[in-house]
Amino acid sequence: MLSLQTLLADSTLELTLLTPGPVDALDSEVLWLHNTELPDPSPYIRPTELVLTNGLWRDSVTAGEFVAALQRARAAGLIFGLTAQTPVAPDDLIEACVAAGIPLATVSIRVPFTAITETAARIQGAARQDALARLVRRGNALATSISRGGGAEGVLEVLRRDHELPLLVVDRMGRRLAGDAPGNDADTDRAAAEALARRPPPLEVDLPGAGLASVYLVEGAMGDIDAGLFCLRPLAELSGVERDAIDQAARFLSLEVTKQQALHAIESRFSSELLEMILSGAARVADVQDRLRAFGIDPAAQLAVITMVVGDEPMRPAGSTDEIEGFFRRRGIPAVVVAGSQDTVVVFPWNSTGEDLAGFCHQLSDAVRRRFPEHRVVVGIGAPAADSTELREPLIGSREVCQVLRRRSKDSRVGTFADVGTHRMLLGLHDRALLRRFADDILGPLRTNDEHNGTELERTLRTFLSNDGHWSATASDLYVHVNTLRNRVSRIGELTGRDVTRLEDRVDLFLALEADALS
Repeated sequence: MLSLQTLLADSTLELTLLTPGPVDALDSEVLWLHNTELPDPSPYIRPTELVLTNGLWRDSVTAGEFVAALQRARAAGLIFGLTAQTPVAPDDLIEACVAAGIPLATVSIRVPFTAITETAARIQGAARQDALARLVRRGNALATSISRGGGAEGVLEVLRRDHELPLLVVDRMGRRLAGDAPGNDADTDRAAAEALARRPPPLEVDLPGAGLASVYLVEGAMGDIDAGLFCLRPLAELSGVERDAIDQAARFLSLEVTKQQALHAIESRFSSELLEMILSGAARVADVQDRLRAFGIDPAAQLAVITMVVGDEPMRPAGSTDEIEGFFRRRGIPAVVVAGSQDTVVVFPWNSTGEDLAGFCHQLSDAVRRRFPEHRVVVGIGAPAADSTELREPLIGSREVCQVLRRRSKDSRVGTFADVGTHRMLLGLHDRALLRRFADDILGPLRTNDEHNGTELERTLRTFLSNDGHWSATASDLYVHVNTLRNRVSRIGELTGRDVTRLEDRVDLFLALEADALS
């Protein structure tokens, strides 16, 4: 690095330091050298340039005025070239530099300014060569770390070899990928994720417990911001070399994050297939066992199945499934976490009682609610399965319990089948093909009539039953006269052979609609 100190250290330049300036001024990086004899060179001097002069301006301005111009330009220092007419540095120039806090050195008559410039060029060239060598070496180390599976933590280890920096990697979902930070991890990671979600993202962010941190963006394969490399220091405290190193690491982290996204997508598809296997029953028992083993779960052990819904929106909030995965990961429990569009199903080993399982699910619910305090959390618990061959009923049960809890309450709830027994549970336990046949036998004539004649008999039936058989409410919802509704209901009876005024027939029609929704 070029600095006034590196020039002073070269004895061939015959430089003599007269005023050192502020602390660390001699070691501060110098942008370049600027040779001038102008009375006011401030418009032409770039910040941190080192000024060289023979003092020809002394006939036009005072030393104080000239030094004030250097101060305005934020010059790094001044080298005064001694001449036969000025064999020593003028006292007024020394006094002005001391007052302004600008380093001052003299160069002997025997050394031309070109010698100083050549030395500066050699120093800068060597520094750039060293920086390039470090860049290449670090790039090779980063590539090696990623190729060997070092992950995000491996990237930070490479970066720490050159720089002692507090570093943290958090993705846009608030997941900690690498690094450590003081304070509460959850609060820190949440604040980091919120910063990444801003448009545009900030250059710095105040992280709880960690203070002001510099933000380096990590982009995924599609150019989206998928994570951030956070240096727990303000930008102003980072040197240019440190900033370049962090930026290089962030670019390599993009490769790692893209790889992790691809793996996560494969794992999600791999886990979602498990539910279809379970619902297929005995036909795919062997496939279920193999899939559970792939997730580190013993298929012969007692297993639990739970279904969770976070919030009331059609889509689950971003990051909710990650929070659930983190809950199990922190406790060292292998689990298959399957994220649907709205709900999340979890299959995991459970060696204790159903009562203990309920308590465990309350802990899970509390953890998710802390992460998403604005959303309610509903957890449906299926009965523990003796092994993987008995997962179908607990899965159906957990899903139905979850839906019933959501319909019956606006608060966060945890419940089991014993809490919410319902006809849908019984339907769910039957073969899907039989349910499909039952629904088609009853509803098929209505659909055929609707298709050929442009009627709305099936919609009329659904609306009538959802209104508990109230004629006026149903007519209002369908925007028809009550007499029209009565004609339609009569026609429904003719086609299905069921009279909606009889309880037994109304149950058949209702179950046909429910079976149609399940199959």
